[in-house]
Amino acid sequence: MAKNTKLNLEATLAQLEAMIDKLEEEQLGVADSLAAFEAGLKLVRTAQKELQQAEQRVVALVEEAGNPVSKSFREESPE
Repeated sequence: MAKNTKLNLEATLAQLEAMIDKLEEEQLGVADSLAAFEAGLKLVRTAQKELQQAEQRVVALVEEAGNPVSKSFREESPE
């Protein structure tokens, strides 16, 4: 992941965490709660977009026999 993307993602997640804390700790009115929730959704969408871009870059970098392939980062549990 590029350093800039990492910083952006970390900043977005920090903002989202602060928003969640605010919603959990404060007694906000309906209008303020709705505005905070809406702002939180925008932050979630931003984080998802950044993660998708990073995933696309990783997939582009992973190559097998000259052909890009998609590989899971998670190891499958043996059954």
